[in-house]
Amino acid sequence: MTEKLWDVVIVGGGPAGYSAALYAVRAGYSTLVVEMLSPGGQMATTNAIENYPGFVESVDGFELAMTMQQQAEKFGSETLYAQVTAVQLAGPEKHLTTTEGELRAKAVIFATGADPRPLGLAGEDGLRGRGVAYCATCDGGFYRGKTVAVAGGGNSAAEDALTLSKLCEKVYLIHRRDTLSATRSYLKPLEKAENIEFLWNKQVTGFEVDGTLTGLTLTDTQTGEESHLPVNGLFVAIGRQPNTWLVKDQLELDRQGYIVADESCRTSQPGVFAIGDVRTKPLRQVVTAVADGATASKYLEEYLNGLD
Repeated sequence: MTEKLWDVVIVGGGPAGYSAALYAVRAGYSTLVVEMLSPGGQMATTNAIENYPGFVESVDGFELAMTMQQQAEKFGSETLYAQVTAVQLAGPEKHLTTTEGELRAKAVIFATGADPRPLGLAGEDGLRGRGVAYCATCDGGFYRGKTVAVAGGGNSAAEDALTLSKLCEKVYLIHRRDTLSATRSYLKPLEKAENIEFLWNKQVTGFEVDGTLTGLTLTDTQTGEESHLPVNGLFVAIGRQPNTWLVKDQLELDRQGYIVADESCRTSQPGVFAIGDVRTKPLRQVVTAVADGATASKYLEEYLNGLD
């Protein structure tokens, strides 16, 4: 793999990455997906995807990821399990340094996604896995029958609260404003869940710890008054931060750190594309990630044919 000049190397094996791989390899291009851990990205941590077209019943995210990988590889795409540590994107031949060796490619597609954004509070890192979590579908089972809180007010926070309400005795939804920014489809289910309590105009500002998390310090965003909330766990759902550290000095990024790429998925560097959650876009869902992969492959073909 490391001696070959690939037509395209795709960094990231989530739904965007394997969609791009499927379309690229079927168009006749040698295609390599570099994935650090396992296929699926954030999708693989979701055990019930209900809004992906074509599935009447919910589908497990990890199973869907494996199917996407198998489909792309059926047509000739290859996968390298490694971490990309450096890239050189200028010029007609791109170079990628990985933990498994050097790679060369005519074009590169970044599908590196975005990670959950932490609160940024003192002691937060040390509480990961000891009371602080970032994925309700991944870690909710550890808090079955207990009292937990969710920090956030968007779709992720709403979804986490609903997931946890089916497992936990009590769920507090903490939001720094007095209304949620989540889409309306979440509002009625949240209101109907008898064990979800909204804590408006509150912000988590500290942790109470006795070996593991035992409670939260909350600050009222309007009055500044502090209060204490006993909980067994906190799920942080305040957005995501894009995985763009590899390209921050080589590609144009927006103010939030996402790769600037329009609906063609082309970036500021010829022959380099960005797809899925890592690029600027109004909606980050599995279906839009898959669409990005298909779109990028069209403009990849134009670039490799010298039409771009």
